Amino acid sequence: MLISERFPRYEQYHPLVPVWCVTPNEGRVIHRFFDTSPISPSGRYIALFRLPVVERNPKPGEIGQVLLIDLQTGKEKEVASTHGWESQLGSNVQWGPTDQDLFYNDVNPETWQPYGVKLNPFTGDKQVLAGAVFMVSPDGASVATTCPVRARRTQLGYGVMVPDERVPINDGFPMDDGLYITDTSTGRSKLLLPIGEMLMQLPEHFNKDEYMQGQSYGFQCKWNQQGTKLLFVLRWIPNDGGPRRNHVLTMNSDGSDVRLALSWRIWALGGHHINWHPDGEQITMNLNIEGEGLRFVRMRYDGTGLCKLLNTTPGSGHPSIHPGGIYLLTDAYQEDEVAFGDGTVPIRLVDLRDGKDQMIARIETEQPYDFTLRVDPHPAWSRSGDFVVFNGNVDGTRRVYVADLRGLISK
Repeated sequence: MLISERFPRYEQYHPLVPVWCVTPNEGRVIHRFFDTSPISPSGRYIALFRLPVVERNPKPGEIGQVLLIDLQTGKEKEVASTHGWESQLGSNVQWGPTDQDLFYNDVNPETWQPYGVKLNPFTGDKQVLAGAVFMVSPDGASVATTCPVRARRTQLGYGVMVPDERVPINDGFPMDDGLYITDTSTGRSKLLLPIGEMLMQLPEHFNKDEYMQGQSYGFQCKWNQQGTKLLFVLRWIPNDGGPRRNHVLTMNSDGSDVRLALSWRIWALGGHHINWHPDGEQITMNLNIEGEGLRFVRMRYDGTGLCKLLNTTPGSGHPSIHPGGIYLLTDAYQEDEVAFGDGTVPIRLVDLRDGKDQMIARIETEQPYDFTLRVDPHPAWSRSGDFVVFNGNVDGTRRVYVADLRGLISK
């Protein structure tokens, strides 16, 4: 992969590897999340999102831009505009299996219905999808999502913006909301598995009398890299105002074999940011399972085998495993013990064989607004595992950076 000389090198705090700012101009730009790469399958392009406003939460009807940047020439182009975006993940811009397949969310401002778009960024040809986009399957044949409208019922900063009266409430065991799958060839979408059905399949974990006294929502969903399984983050909010419960369920790609991967009781000990391991059978996250603070952990899709990946290395941020399984990549929140206390955080590369913890870069993320508008680096591997993309808040605006790890990691 070639990086244009038009992109300025990022040299603050002496990065361990070459790092470039690929959005040096207008700013207000982010890449999506830590579980998908914004770098195209060929490695030539990067797809990003420009927020129209960063000092407050978005209002229904405001328009953001989908950007395509040529990493070889340094040229930036707006390829789409959209009403369907949020402060944290933008419009969920992500690639399908080729450079001609780019996906993102939009909202019809007349009906306030969210929908997905499959775009050829070079020709402008669009296919409107009946369902919204959270994560595209590895082969590009399907898109999985939770309800993008209801997401903000559980956490501000997530979910497309529509008028408040258009956001449904999920009482008890909802049968009209859950995990949605869209066929990208036909554009048709279906509710693969309602939340109520998920809960009824696991009666030993979800007492109906208790869970009817609250609201259940899907927050995030993710394909494993093999496209054979999905995880589903379920959030339950009790009607009595008690603490939210986070659960992780898994299932096969057809909705069968529903399992509880992580109970709310364990998550409540302290933890965040679940992700699939590259082997497609295990799940990783930050978790405080022994009262020592956050550690990087793994468990099988059915919840068995929960253990620390490393005994003493502190967890932080948004961890993901290199495609080769040797390295862990993550960032940090301002309040994490590995942060510096001055508005900057590390981009960490941890060798899972010996625990060697290297800071490949240090980036400013502090912003003067509230927590829902925070700037998370969300470091993400390229598909090859040679490059890393992350966000920062530098020179007073949001920017995106690319780091070259080819000289640092072993295959």
